[in-house]
Amino acid sequence: MRIGMISPYSLTLPGGVQAQIFSLSRALRARGIEVRILGPCDGPPPDTSITPLGNSLPTASNGSIAPIATDPSAVLRTIRALRDERFDVIHLHEPLCPGPTITALITKPAPLVGTFHAASSSSVYRWLNPITKPLAQQLDEKIAVSQAAERYAKDAVEGEFKILFNGIDIESYQQHDPVPNKSPTIFFLGRHEPRKGLKTLIDAMKELPVDVRLEIAGEGPETQDLIAQTAEDSRIQWLGHISTEDKNVRLRNADLFCVPSLSGESFGVVLLEAMAAETPIVASNIEGYMAVARNHQDAVLVPPKDPSALAKAILKVLGDTEFTKKLVKSASKRAKEYSMEKLAVAYEKIYEGCMGPAYKDIELHPVG
Repeated sequence: MRIGMISPYSLTLPGGVQAQIFSLSRALRARGIEVRILGPCDGPPPDTSITPLGNSLPTASNGSIAPIATDPSAVLRTIRALRDERFDVIHLHEPLCPGPTITALITKPAPLVGTFHAASSSSVYRWLNPITKPLAQQLDEKIAVSQAAERYAKDAVEGEFKILFNGIDIESYQQHDPVPNKSPTIFFLGRHEPRKGLKTLIDAMKELPVDVRLEIAGEGPETQDLIAQTAEDSRIQWLGHISTEDKNVRLRNADLFCVPSLSGESFGVVLLEAMAAETPIVASNIEGYMAVARNHQDAVLVPPKDPSALAKAILKVLGDTEFTKKLVKSASKRAKEYSMEKLAVAYEKIYEGCMGPAYKDIELHPVG
């Protein structure tokens, strides 16, 4: 079986969709399936399994910036690659995103599987409804990563969806033994933009003891302003962009992982990563996160944009050892339900179904 995996977003830049594509591709290859990844690349492709489709253009989307490729040269490269590769099935991530995935929908050189990741109150799909509905009919299978993502996609897409969780590589987060910190350490990882809630966490730090440290990874439009605002607080360390290896080590070593997002998260993969690393979590009680973590069972979930509630939850996790041990034990077990291996098996069944007449009879259910 030969699968073409298409990303609308630059494969040389960090992102949740890109990470899922790379990880799922590795898991499928481990099952003997040939996978080639196609997508924009801003610089040399990060892997030999990638066919680059040109540079990306930063575009505002869902309260963030999406690095997509919509220029004619990218369209032509996509058409040529799909013609030359002769895939058995083409898997489109965010199939209605302008660029390579739309091009594949229009040309449809093989059966198409579409995975919808986004969850937002954006009205873009509704505005483009006359265009997106006919295009979406080209999909042989429609997958959403959560109920929230399904609702968002149904603004533009008719028909039935299957819901399949995002997955993680459990073992990659447990390769290092945790190293105790000299003082309680909170870890934050994400793009520094309003919807990620970093300012809420920084405000919460004002209510935490002087020995509590905060490590902040990532960058974004808010970075410089927030650095300036916290210049007098030596407890806060700004790490900038970090490697995947460094991320995994810091997750494993942290005393607490904080995810204070405000909205727009369809599925809490980042929570699953911390669960796999056996690190306790305090996060917002938004829908995408509640689909993954059960409050006071796998994590402590608090209302978004509430620094005092966030600080109180952090103090609870850092101060109550028995409670935190129970959280970590439950969360670790929960993470195994979302392994990338399970997700690869589910997608393999879908691909096989698309290649034969019986695929409409395949039934899949959410895991977790």
